[in-house]
Amino acid sequence: MLSMVLGAVVGICVYAISRTGGTYLFAITGGLAGVLVAVGLDAYRRAGRLTEVRVTVPQLSELTFVVNNDARQVAWQLFVESVTRVSVQRLEDDEGLLREALTSLHGLFATTRDILKVSRPSTHATGGLTVEYLAVSFLNLELRPLLTKWHPRLRTFELAHPDRPESEWAQAEECRADLRDVQAHARDYVLAFARLAGVRDAEAMTDATDLQQRSVRLPGQAPS
Repeated sequence: MLSMVLGAVVGICVYAISRTGGTYLFAITGGLAGVLVAVGLDAYRRAGRLTEVRVTVPQLSELTFVVNNDARQVAWQLFVESVTRVSVQRLEDDEGLLREALTSLHGLFATTRDILKVSRPSTHATGGLTVEYLAVSFLNLELRPLLTKWHPRLRTFELAHPDRPESEWAQAEECRADLRDVQAHARDYVLAFARLAGVRDAEAMTDATDLQQRSVRLPGQAPS
């Protein structure tokens, strides 16, 4: 009924305008154009509005970030790319392969960098950090040191002993310990990306992804 009434009112207004000429017609047309411009500007301001978000990452302490819709979209992409990878989930001593985990982390590094390269830089705001700062910190403080240290060492072992399993690698235990630390830190970054993106129940989503990946993986199936 409300739709019918509104439709009837709009129809009457359109008819009245069509019957109006001269100065009144231009005044009405200008008024409608002004309303449309005001609505458009308001929508633009809402899209570009900056919002402060407080995020706690143990390695970086509590930080204040300033985000708008574009930054939230970047944070959402980073969250999805991170939370769906086995590489950010804890790898126990008797689970998986180090080569697969390192390869997955290398892929996450490349994907994160690509997302930042194609996204629009965040609007600068005094006193607030950006989602790019968090992402670059994740790459340079966590992923890069691990990959730089262990990827060439494992590669050297693989080339020297192509027929031996990596469990016989003398540094396997030390590598797994470093990997577990990075995976624990990665989860904090993933939750921080979710916080910036405005994702609800991010911890439940992260835990659910972990459980699903552990339960549905087929024997011998490589993680992503």
